[in-house]
Amino acid sequence: MSTKTATQNTKTSSAPPRRNNARIAAISGFVGSALEYYDFFIFASAAALIFPFLFFPEGEPGVATLLSFGTVGVAYIARPFGAVLWGHVGDRWGRKRALLICLAIMGVATFLVGCLPTWDTIGIAAPILIIALRLIQGVSAGGESPGSSALTLEHAPDRRRAFFTSWTMSGIMFGIVISSLVFIPIAAMPEEDLLSWGWRIPFWASAIVTIVAIVLRRMLDEPEVFEEVKESDEVAKIPLVTLFRYSGATVLRITLMSLFTVINTMFNVFVLAYGTTVAGIPRAELLIVITVANLVAVGFGPIAGMISDRIGRKPVFLTGLALQSVTIYALLAAVDAGNMTLVWILGIFLIGFAYTLSNAIYPAYFPEQFPARVRYTGMAVSLMLGLVLAGFTPAIAQGFVTGEGNEQNWPAVAWFTIAIVAISGVAALFAPETSRTKTAHLGLSRRQFAEIDRREAIGDPVTASVRTTPYDR
Repeated sequence: MSTKTATQNTKTSSAPPRRNNARIAAISGFVGSALEYYDFFIFASAAALIFPFLFFPEGEPGVATLLSFGTVGVAYIARPFGAVLWGHVGDRWGRKRALLICLAIMGVATFLVGCLPTWDTIGIAAPILIIALRLIQGVSAGGESPGSSALTLEHAPDRRRAFFTSWTMSGIMFGIVISSLVFIPIAAMPEEDLLSWGWRIPFWASAIVTIVAIVLRRMLDEPEVFEEVKESDEVAKIPLVTLFRYSGATVLRITLMSLFTVINTMFNVFVLAYGTTVAGIPRAELLIVITVANLVAVGFGPIAGMISDRIGRKPVFLTGLALQSVTIYALLAAVDAGNMTLVWILGIFLIGFAYTLSNAIYPAYFPEQFPARVRYTGMAVSLMLGLVLAGFTPAIAQGFVTGEGNEQNWPAVAWFTIAIVAISGVAALFAPETSRTKTAHLGLSRRQFAEIDRREAIGDPVTASVRTTPYDR
């Protein structure tokens, strides 16, 4: 038997396990991301509804809320550092190992938030401790969705990558759904019980899901593309250095493309706080709107992924941005007016459809623009740098409306958000269309493609080293 035939037989025999790995990767991406962002967004919900009363001293109206929103933002500062750390682990020693550690750290930090004493008990130490745990959450979150996206992408069939990776984002949206659902009965508790012990329950509950997610992640194999990089001894010694040496422009482009995620925190955090404190909308009703909108996004995400696999990444991504820009202005106007019929319609459309068109496909679109040897680091660093602004968007927006007589400044919040989304759109115009590129060829330079074409033309084998040896673009 020839070497070529043996190789073909080996690949054929390994096909079923690869398909199973794609399914397991999608499921574990869904569950793992649901856990990470349940943990991440119960903190955000608590920051909007609970923490201003427990962890910050009373002062001027809106100032405690502003400080509380600041604790949401500090996690986004930590996420780029987490991206560098977990990207290094994932690109050097494996995606699976990095993701397992991320899950464990997030679960422990979230559980400990529920154990913290408040300002009345320990004074200034209370906000310091909660900020410290939020920073740990941020470091963990810096590696979860990028690593899950890279892992699932590399296991998925070439023409179905957006569908499989969309389950990571559906998991994130489902995590938001759970975090909102949990707070509906909690927010309806008598205020004395809510502020004394009720708010702690959602944080303690995360321990159960952490165990389930870790079990699922342990079932996965490392992707074949990454194993080829290891076998050819082309693993980047310092992935961050290799990333910026050969893919610096891609990092900048994807960082700017990531800015559209301000829509997420605007809706799930700022709208919740503004609607309850300024427009007088009941907390439970707004939480139900947020829950339903994100639940629609869970179901529509894989559909958006299938659409993108069929017609391309760029048209789906840009259509989503355009719809978000129009809808966010109308939604904020409806919230300010207290028009709950419009809040329901616009909220569901914004998050369930417009935002999901962009959000569900970026786990494929962003890492597809990096080569395998720095894919985890590239995706993580670029995305987390872009998400820093999203983390501070509620605090920035609160700054527009805080202060006596300024309650009608919601148009400034809307235009600020629209401008950020527009920057994402301009950056996307310069991005390549990657939906038809083979997984093994993703992120390659023109010279690498030329070398592959030359070898295929003369019948030479295209080894992993050809795809991983850096060439100037």
